[in-house]
Amino acid sequence: MNTVFLFITLLTSLALGLPIAMALGLASILEVLIFEHDSLASLALSFFQTMDQFTLLAIPFFILAANFLTTGGVARRMINFAIAAVGHLQGGLAIASVLACMLFAAVSGSSPATVVAIGSIVIAGMVRAGYSQSFATGVIVNAGTLGILIPPSIVMVVFAAATETSVGRLFMAGVVPGILLGTILMVAIYVAARVKKLPRQPKVPWLERLRLFREAMWGLLLIVIVMGGIYGGIFTPTEAAAVAAVYAFFAAVVIYRDLHISEVPRVLLDSGRVSVMLMFIIGNAFLFGHVLTTSQIPQSIAQMVTDANMAPWHFLLIVNIILLVAGNFMDPSAIVLITAPILFPTAIKLGIDPIHLGIIYVVNMEIGLVTPPVGLNLFVASGITKMPLVDVVKAAMPWLTLLIGFLVVVTYIPEVSLWLPNMLFGPALK
Repeated sequence: MNTVFLFITLLTSLALGLPIAMALGLASILEVLIFEHDSLASLALSFFQTMDQFTLLAIPFFILAANFLTTGGVARRMINFAIAAVGHLQGGLAIASVLACMLFAAVSGSSPATVVAIGSIVIAGMVRAGYSQSFATGVIVNAGTLGILIPPSIVMVVFAAATETSVGRLFMAGVVPGILLGTILMVAIYVAARVKKLPRQPKVPWLERLRLFREAMWGLLLIVIVMGGIYGGIFTPTEAAAVAAVYAFFAAVVIYRDLHISEVPRVLLDSGRVSVMLMFIIGNAFLFGHVLTTSQIPQSIAQMVTDANMAPWHFLLIVNIILLVAGNFMDPSAIVLITAPILFPTAIKLGIDPIHLGIIYVVNMEIGLVTPPVGLNLFVASGITKMPLVDVVKAAMPWLTLLIGFLVVVTYIPEVSLWLPNMLFGPALK
């Protein structure tokens, strides 16, 4: 009875338009007060204890780093280098846009930030070069999702905190899928470009490519610092996030000088707003997860699945359906925090690698970012291009089939996700 009340309260609150954080907190508080007869003081203590995680400190630092890089000229230099590298191919400007999204994703950790930083420059450029606005927007909306698959990724940090999984292993697990998805998108663009007779850019001499690489190098160096530092044991992922924020500030203000020192307080304020909003959602979601665990809901579901002799592939199919449906209505971090405490124990009981499950989650969240009615990348692209949201959705749909096919590959070929972290660290699940 208490489980039914908990979810009915949550769904009713969301249906009435209550923000997701408040809906989670209200459902948790009412369930505890009515059915468990606990005190508000103990709830406050639980809220504090669940938020007392060193891993969560990475989130505001990665948000700050992404804002410094987005505000500065790092994205523009990455785009110039990408165009010089592959722009001479058929449809080269669109292919270069995907490559630029991959590079910026590797320093930002955020899909919306990737769409803003890359899309605000390349969409208009593609239209001027002869591409349709619909084609250009569809490419960026979908390529921008790489922002949460290629490490560092804020969604990966949230999943790690919710499930007590290694952030470092998750980051490494995202490298191969991220490169694979980016390659799939570029190949699809090349094929479409041959069919549509899309233009190509003049071939850039190697010396010019080298110069543009040197210009972009200070931004690209952040990839080496973060991933190399984590893998080399120099610092933890949370410490890497702090280093990334400091380095991004140094690159934008001192090296490139695209960001004036007087603009830094505004960047700090914007980052603080986003961080507080996200951490408030996380705090209430952790409280919701605490109530679920206290009510033995995840354990009951795990036992039911085990008793039903469900095969792991059946369970993963159910997980994908749940996450794809949820992605249409909720923010990625909220989905992870609500569903992971329920589904994770069952996955472990079935022998599914926790890192593999984490990447499945992230790819589902990518799809959620480009599906209506609340796909965040759709709204960001609409704001950049001034296109009606319906037109942006239509532009994104043809590329969505690639993401869904990629989800099937990641789900049922675990080696795509696990090969690199297992090679570096050994298997996570014995």
